[in-house]
Amino acid sequence: MGRFALGVADVVYAAEPSVVARSALARDDGFAHVDVQVGADTELLALPVGVPIAFPRPVAGWCSTPAPARGEGMWERAVRWWRAAPGALLEPWAGAVVCSLESYRAFVAEVPGVRLCVDTGHVADWGGDPLELLEWADHVQLRQGAPGRSQLHADDPAGVVDVAAVVARLDALGYRGRLSVEYFDLPAQGWGLDDPRGWAVDLAARVRPLL
Repeated sequence: MGRFALGVADVVYAAEPSVVARSALARDDGFAHVDVQVGADTELLALPVGVPIAFPRPVAGWCSTPAPARGEGMWERAVRWWRAAPGALLEPWAGAVVCSLESYRAFVAEVPGVRLCVDTGHVADWGGDPLELLEWADHVQLRQGAPGRSQLHADDPAGVVDVAAVVARLDALGYRGRLSVEYFDLPAQGWGLDDPRGWAVDLAARVRPLL
């Protein structure tokens, strides 16, 4: 085992209906754990990390929830939610109220101590640098991406995520959080992908030698 154990988000295996089945596939693919939604059955490799199943809002304790999409009153709602859920991680993304280093700093000013789930594909999508956010991360999800594109194949020359630099920065920080690969087929959200499992396995093959 290297410095970090590499896991995978269970949405990679979304075609499988159960956590047990997804864990079995993740084990077959060589992953150390599966990021699952809070409230799911946590057998085998599963690790609770994602949004609550019933409603996508933060809950107290260690879990990760995407920041709400931008819109009237949504910043104030996010502040209320995370103040009421100590320990919940915030996941920034390009269309959210928190979508940059500056907006994260503004959010922390209102919700002191809130920590991050840093998804490198989302950061690349808004034109940011994941390295700037890793200092405040308790969970990191790896995906290749580029400005305006939240998920690209590991070998796509358009990709801007320097995975080796991400791992090196985590090492320098003495990072003790979780590290996972994530790809997903969510066409309703504008993130369609034909082969999330294949892309996750391909990225993992490039990440493991760095660990």
